[in-house]
Amino acid sequence: MSSRRPPGLPVVDAKTPAVLVLVGPVTRDEVTGLCDDVRARLEGTGARVVVCDVAGLGPPGLTTVDLLARLQLTAKRAGGRIRLRGPDPALRALLDLVGLRFEVEGQPEQREPPLGVQEAVETGDAPS
Repeated sequence: MSSRRPPGLPVVDAKTPAVLVLVGPVTRDEVTGLCDDVRARLEGTGARVVVCDVAGLGPPGLTTVDLLARLQLTAKRAGGRIRLRGPDPALRALLDLVGLRFEVEGQPEQREPPLGVQEAVETGDAPS
């Protein structure tokens, strides 16, 4: 049995994320197509991350926040996630303001802080 790939098929490295370049302003009508692009990139490459290059989006607004939230939801449903490349500081601030957290290329992954230790109450202990 040969391990050669058939001619004409691209070599896909599942560790190399697919890249989606977003150029703005993005309209609401374009969101569905971009979500389809994210899904296709995850399913077609076997990668678990789609890098969204957001440097060309322009001034951020609620449409941008909605777009990124929908792209992240689409990616999660397809078993992946979104990583941002080149976000404007204003976009990062807006995403923080609305409570959306994205991994940003070139920065360590954001993780939730460790949970605090909770003490168990033994029966017979007086409440404190």
